[in-house]
Amino acid sequence: MPSLPEWNVPTAVRPRAADYEFDLDRALSAVVGLHAIIPSDGFTANTLGVERAGNGVLIDDGLVLTIGYLITEAEKVWLHVGEGRVVEGHALGFDQDSGFGLVQAFAPLDLPVLPLGASSAVTVGDRVVVGGIGGRARSVAARVAARQEFAGYWEYLLDDAIFTQPSHPNWGGTGLISARGELIGIGSLQIERERGGNNEQLNMMVPIDLLKPVLEDLRRFGRVNRPARPWLGMYSSEIDDNIVVVGIAPKGPAARAELKTGDVILAVNGEPVRGAADTYRKIWALGPAGVEVPLTLLSGGATFDVVLHSSDRAK
Repeated sequence: MPSLPEWNVPTAVRPRAADYEFDLDRALSAVVGLHAIIPSDGFTANTLGVERAGNGVLIDDGLVLTIGYLITEAEKVWLHVGEGRVVEGHALGFDQDSGFGLVQAFAPLDLPVLPLGASSAVTVGDRVVVGGIGGRARSVAARVAARQEFAGYWEYLLDDAIFTQPSHPNWGGTGLISARGELIGIGSLQIERERGGNNEQLNMMVPIDLLKPVLEDLRRFGRVNRPARPWLGMYSSEIDDNIVVVGIAPKGPAARAELKTGDVILAVNGEPVRGAADTYRKIWALGPAGVEVPLTLLSGGATFDVVLHSSDRAK
């Protein structure tokens, strides 16, 4: 039976029950540990690993919300619910656009459900709790440090991500809990920013409002019932104001078109791009997965046009 690693959050940043008007310990008891096994020949095995561990939050009877990369392609999922008890679960659904993942427990968890709040009401400076499996000893008393657009190198974009500080050391799937004791986000990443000459670490949270319109689809179908966005299978980064290809997914559209690391994306469908977010939006505006995506590239000092036949990332 798999086990989760032992660790604790430093005492100075743990939440204290007296600082909150809701039942902190009850809210944190809705956070479970998650352990997933992915087949070695899975598409994400090389990039995300074949064994993944993190957190999840119970939001309904046996239904656990987590961050999707923990359970993508999982053949086995275990939920750790405290005091050494482990319940097997099933990777029920994954929303590519938001990044949320759902797990259905195969046995009763006997834990309280954490109600969903409104992430739209959260403002910079608000007091929040970033909850991990293990209660206060593995949770962080934090504040909202920023709300802004976030573009990920793996063709991912959030219009209004939530960033918290101090950073939780085991952020994947953590529950972002508001001052009302409601779930307002799920932990996705740890990022670093420069401020005042110093580098500081923050957690990027996926806002819970993105879940509400797609929750029933994820329950019923395992994915959202809408046309998939076109996927090119390339990893890109903003370097010196240029969008540079820094990696290529094997057998994806970019690999088939023989794009290479170091190529610079100048335009999409003849329109110049300005940043990663603008690049993604221009690609997605062309149509659903399967649409042809004309790119203008700079490679080896030469500029040329290439057309990629996009795919559905899930397939």
